[in-house]
Amino acid sequence: MSRARTAGLAGAAVGLLGAGVAVGLAAERALVRRERHGPDAEAGEPLGLLHTAPRTVPADDGVPLRVEVDGDPDAALTVVFVHGFVLTMDSWHYQRRDLRDVARLVFYDQRGHGASGRGPREHATIDQLGRDLGSVLDAVAPRGRVVLVGHSMGGMTVMALAQQRPELLGTRVAGVVFMSTSPGKVAEAVFGIPTLAGRVLRPLGPGLLRGLDRRASLIERGRRSQSDLAYVLVRRYGFGSPVPPAVVDHLARMVASTPFDVMSEFFPTFVDHDKLAVLPAFAAVPTVVLAGEDDLLTPAEHSRAIAAAVPGSELVLLADAGHMVMLERPALVNLHLRAFLRRVGGTRRRRAASA
Repeated sequence: MSRARTAGLAGAAVGLLGAGVAVGLAAERALVRRERHGPDAEAGEPLGLLHTAPRTVPADDGVPLRVEVDGDPDAALTVVFVHGFVLTMDSWHYQRRDLRDVARLVFYDQRGHGASGRGPREHATIDQLGRDLGSVLDAVAPRGRVVLVGHSMGGMTVMALAQQRPELLGTRVAGVVFMSTSPGKVAEAVFGIPTLAGRVLRPLGPGLLRGLDRRASLIERGRRSQSDLAYVLVRRYGFGSPVPPAVVDHLARMVASTPFDVMSEFFPTFVDHDKLAVLPAFAAVPTVVLAGEDDLLTPAEHSRAIAAAVPGSELVLLADAGHMVMLERPALVNLHLRAFLRRVGGTRRRRAASA
């Protein structure tokens, strides 16, 4: 089959899919307008406003990473939260609010996201994100026990760090939580691209993305002018059950804050991502794999695959929860996190431990 015909068939399939989705979205947008003006249990919650004095940590290629530290400075354990694609450190709002008494908490914006800087396109890779995490660890947690909590792309980041610096597992890294993430075949799960089709379409990707990049300003204006549509999409793909409108809006703001060209730069790394062979190394530390059973972006079978590849790991699947499980089920997620941190020694204080 010719390259032109392949592209044409792909375009036709995407067009038909888009037309079907558009019909449903048009009806749903009318309901959304009413929902957003109704009662909201989280209307008074300071979503996105919990911050401490930031510091800048340079990545190994010089990109400035925004880092914030919160919680008990004398805690025996430091927990580093690594957010996902098109999100920011504010995706951990409820964990930051409720776990300050358990450990020293570290949050940072991944490159190209939030208040962190951007690097060259060729550095928009999971492997580079792993090196970035290593730079953050070396700068703000050079000593003591550390737990890594990675959501979605953040979990992939943790896998990349382990591949690059396996000596950290069981020494400085005392535990790991993989949340709503994947060891590989992310494009197949997220973008609906089967493996064979991915091989055929991959050569077309860079040209298509460059064309979209040239229209980035137009695309950005369109994204910002379609607030109801954005609300519909993030509610549908972010959550598995009804959540307060303020929480949906919080997620929509994070997604909208990520420039379109950053999204396009990272797309190829999700096609390439495959860290399944790295996972057995996590048997060296207590590991929890946590996800929502109704996750549409990284389906639950990806979490099951991670748990199966890490001997001794614990698998936790939450019913009626989607991809943004830490925003959708914060009390339950925090209950599991608190229990895990206590299990790996997070309630002891540094001073007491050294006495």
